[in-house]
Amino acid sequence: MITATDLEVRAGVRTLLTAPGSALRIQAGDRIGLVGRNGAGKTTTLRILAGEGEPYAGAVVRTGDLGYLPQDPKEGDLEVLAKDRVLSARGLDEILRRMEKQQALMAEAVDETVRDRAVRKYGSLEERFSQLGGYVAESEAARICHSLGLPDRVLGQALHTLSGGQRRRVELARILFAASDGSGGKSDTTLLLDEPTNHLDADSITWLRGFLQNHDGGLVVISHDVDLLADVVNKVWFLDAVRGEADIYNMGWKKYLDARATDEARRKRERANAEKKAGALRAQAAKLGAKATKATAAQNMAKRADKLMNDLDEVRVADKTAKIRFPTPAACGKTPLMARELTKVYGSLEIFTGVDLAIDRGSRVVVLGLNGAGKTTLLRLLAGTEKPDLGELVPGHGLKVGYFAQEHDTIDDTASVWENIRHAAPDAGEQDLRGLLGAFMFTGPQLDQPAGTLSGGEKTRLALAGLVSSAANVLLLDEPTNNLDPISREQVLDALRSYEGAVVLVTHDPGAAEALDPERVILLPDGTEDHWSQDYLDLISLA
Repeated sequence: MITATDLEVRAGVRTLLTAPGSALRIQAGDRIGLVGRNGAGKTTTLRILAGEGEPYAGAVVRTGDLGYLPQDPKEGDLEVLAKDRVLSARGLDEILRRMEKQQALMAEAVDETVRDRAVRKYGSLEERFSQLGGYVAESEAARICHSLGLPDRVLGQALHTLSGGQRRRVELARILFAASDGSGGKSDTTLLLDEPTNHLDADSITWLRGFLQNHDGGLVVISHDVDLLADVVNKVWFLDAVRGEADIYNMGWKKYLDARATDEARRKRERANAEKKAGALRAQAAKLGAKATKATAAQNMAKRADKLMNDLDEVRVADKTAKIRFPTPAACGKTPLMARELTKVYGSLEIFTGVDLAIDRGSRVVVLGLNGAGKTTLLRLLAGTEKPDLGELVPGHGLKVGYFAQEHDTIDDTASVWENIRHAAPDAGEQDLRGLLGAFMFTGPQLDQPAGTLSGGEKTRLALAGLVSSAANVLLLDEPTNNLDPISREQVLDALRSYEGAVVLVTHDPGAAEALDPERVILLPDGTEDHWSQDYLDLISLA
């Protein structure tokens, strides 16, 4: 269980949330959807609830086991095998390593005392291994991994050989394995999940939905997948970015939408009535104020008018939206970017080999393939942030590349918002950059905010702002709609539709592909090129 008391959340000098008392409470059986526009404080609040950050004021008390999936998990040792990373949720990986060590001693020891000691240690370890579910638990972990689209071959690989999407699914599998109710898991674990459906295909999302529906412990989920929210949550915390408060709705998603609409309609009616009455009082006060004998009565009427307005609940104003657009492309030759025989290998694992690609001026290309086929790796090679093992990039006349990384690799978390945009556009004028950041909803004290404290949606907006300043004529976009609320997502899709330069797009969002209106598709890992057809839309959500 988690209880937050008198919680106040800030980002720099901005107050994101005030929640007096103990309104924010998570108990077994609660499945809470944490919602609000990008920048309302959802990710920051979840991080504080998980103990990964400190509130500006108030206290958070946690009891029982906790599983936290941040938007950008940092896995630590990337040399660890994916399977061991999942098993580490219950400490099984370490026990297995120690058992293997004792087995080796038992087989190799000449001294009988040493061998007997190894036998006893092995027996003790095996007993502990059995208490935690043992080999059944290994099977259970594999089942969860498979359900999240992680096959056996991936589980045997080191984390550094996996794509960002695969590593995130390993982290999700690890958390769900610890929280599963079979073979030693703890079904009363409180789960805090920030955009858990990112990088999942349609089948995996369906499986995850069922898992969360059946979870006995508490759950708080941030998600822009409204189908997941509709099917899973039984309570909603709405973070109102305008008022800096949390509205608590003890009901499911569909009833919440109706209740919120009713609340807003009531507030608007009350405000309209109050404004009418206050206007009449002020008009009368103005008339009376002209007469010295009526001055006190006029002041009282004015005070009553002010009180009428001050006692009202805030009416929710329309959310501000970023004015997202992509850059006007710099002039370039007919084929600004070519790739020949690109090959990438991690150890003995071949990601793809012999990929040829020609990106003509203004062309629109979608890269497709199953998770782990190398889509992100290909974009990194084209962007020059990673080197191929074989093959070469051939830049054409006037090439200017703009790269949007799904893991926000182009953003320096330790630098401020302003420092990041300065780095992205070192030759731009200060006033131009301030105007650009303002269009992307970064103003005032936010410019000094460390980028590492931004939400996923805010990082997406900052990265897109960097692209706008680049005058790129070839955009490499890796999941540009991840972490965005519906309004911001539509802004990105509109920008895609109107951009005149070349685009190479990796996405799980069919809407992004439709907005791009692509001409070609590249299928990985073989590198096969084909003309785009609507049939490929079905593959996007599956891949």
